[in-house]
Amino acid sequence: MNYPEQTIMKAFQIYTTLARDGVADVETVQQYRADDAIRGLLEMFASEVDGVIVTTSEQMFLVPKTRLSPFHVSNDWIKRHYLRSSATNGDIYLLYFASIILFGTFYDTYQSQEPTRQFLRLDEWITFIQERIDQLKTHDLETLKELEKEFSYNWRLIIDKWEDMNDVKETAKKQTGNTISRLSFIDTVKKFLQDQGLVQEIGNNEVTITEKAKTIVQRFFMEVEYNKGIFEFIYGFDKGDEHAIDQ
Repeated sequence: MNYPEQTIMKAFQIYTTLARDGVADVETVQQYRADDAIRGLLEMFASEVDGVIVTTSEQMFLVPKTRLSPFHVSNDWIKRHYLRSSATNGDIYLLYFASIILFGTFYDTYQSQEPTRQFLRLDEWITFIQERIDQLKTHDLETLKELEKEFSYNWRLIIDKWEDMNDVKETAKKQTGNTISRLSFIDTVKKFLQDQGLVQEIGNNEVTITEKAKTIVQRFFMEVEYNKGIFEFIYGFDKGDEHAIDQ
């Protein structure tokens, strides 16, 4: 398909903004939705870098679709910026696991389109993680090994990392970044998700998910094509069924 030069340049300008800042404004969203040519070009540009365009009512984002995307956040980058210098891949797995649990708590039904809670307390978040850890522990060793091959997640390492954390000081009002506790780890995950524009603090040790997070959850987490069944597995779903999330 041939596009006018002006249209190509406009689409490329928007792509450049997204590549540089990761986000574009409401005017760009309106152009994207109103102009089929600009939308088509932007989606082609994003596809070339293994990315996808995600929009809310007021913002547009360029989100990596695979690990091959240059916009994908690497494990080493997360370790350097958020975790301890001694962090291992187990800490990364647990960070991802905790993030999925957080998103799952806002939706009471698999493939639901809208969140059913407005906020989540950090202590509740820890409780929900513990529930899912306990669920993982109901599988025997051989089953976990098979599940690790299927999902490419080291479930045994996630269990070990969580249970090794010192929870003696869980009731403390403040945790330092050097305290290896569940609460301090969750605080680290929260900061990571905040910096990615996925959660917001609303006070009283409570967080809520952003419009960006809602859009990504609806488009990726709820689609088996993208989540590879991890969402159903963590929440105890039978494949192909739609059951309420057990909270």
